[in-house]
Amino acid sequence: MGDRHTLVSEGLEAHLFRGAITPETKRKTRTREVLALADIRINGDRPWDIAVHDDRFYLAVPQRGSLGMGESYMDAWWDCPELDQMFCRIFTADLERQVPFGWELALSYLKAFFLNLQIKARASGNVHRHYDIGNDLYARMLDRRMVYSCANWERASSLDEAQENNLHFVCRKLHLRPNSELLDIGCGWGSFAKFAAENYGAKVLGITLSGEQLQLARQNCTGLPVEIRLQDYRDVRGQFDHIVSLGMFEHVGYKNYRTYMEIVHRCLKKDGLFVLGTIGTNLSTRSMDPWMDKYIFPNALLPSMKQIGASIDGLFIVEELQNWGPYYDRTLMAWFRNFQEHWGALASRYGERFYRMWKYYLLASAGYFRSRRIQRWQFLLAPTGPSAT
Repeated sequence: MGDRHTLVSEGLEAHLFRGAITPETKRKTRTREVLALADIRINGDRPWDIAVHDDRFYLAVPQRGSLGMGESYMDAWWDCPELDQMFCRIFTADLERQVPFGWELALSYLKAFFLNLQIKARASGNVHRHYDIGNDLYARMLDRRMVYSCANWERASSLDEAQENNLHFVCRKLHLRPNSELLDIGCGWGSFAKFAAENYGAKVLGITLSGEQLQLARQNCTGLPVEIRLQDYRDVRGQFDHIVSLGMFEHVGYKNYRTYMEIVHRCLKKDGLFVLGTIGTNLSTRSMDPWMDKYIFPNALLPSMKQIGASIDGLFIVEELQNWGPYYDRTLMAWFRNFQEHWGALASRYGERFYRMWKYYLLASAGYFRSRRIQRWQFLLAPTGPSAT
């Protein structure tokens, strides 16, 4: 009797236990298991651990991957004391491969494959959604010159010094001289154009598709031999002694890389030099991270070394190549500190959800660079062969 009673009891307990394993419990367990691969704990006490405030987090992440992770953070369903550390661990452990393939990612691949998402008709709208957010935001986040690209931290102790190093570095690589005619593709708020004109006597044409940047760049360059145009790179005519593009190539798109390089080649004099600064990825891709694509850089794409190599084949000689990836981690952390410090002056206009979105963008990007999954390449290119037609 005792044995029979024990078996019945054990069977009842097993039945009750099986009934307790709900889909929600499975999702929680699976999420914990995946994050544990990067040594991240749910409700742990370390800086890179996650504190979950809303159980909808456990549904959003498995179902929607990167997009669910970012949107649930924007909605305050979870927090983490140091997002940059958390994301460095996620990217280093390659956790994206542990999350089911979401429909958003599939859709982004299909769109990028069948459509040219960076054609001229789309380009202005893509730029507007990021660079026209508000000059007040960028003025408080960036250095005093408003350089929105990777700083050079060699022998620099502040963001202002590091960005001045960056601008000097580019000017010296180009061997700028007084009256050198220079094209700046994606000139931003005119920081490089102004610097090159003031310190090296260059004559600069800067082009941008951002109305906000255009207005402030023209104001900043008043009285200098600098012209700022609202113009697509595909519409540039003429020839220049040198060309520079810092942080714009990420918006060109893989279907347009060759066209872009042919235009630069056509516009560059035979003895000229071209400095290209771009973020790059270790693997060739055709689409952006879904959250970054939706909220930060619509229709952007990080090029790979293979893709860049194919785009310059027969057009340019690589005179020099540097990797500033670790510098970009440090640059992004400096931008975040500025953003955090000045948030009080921005809060009433942008709101709490924007704060969480922008914080997520800056610190996730820093963690991405820290993991060495993405790089920041600085190319010095010289033309070869006849001009492209």
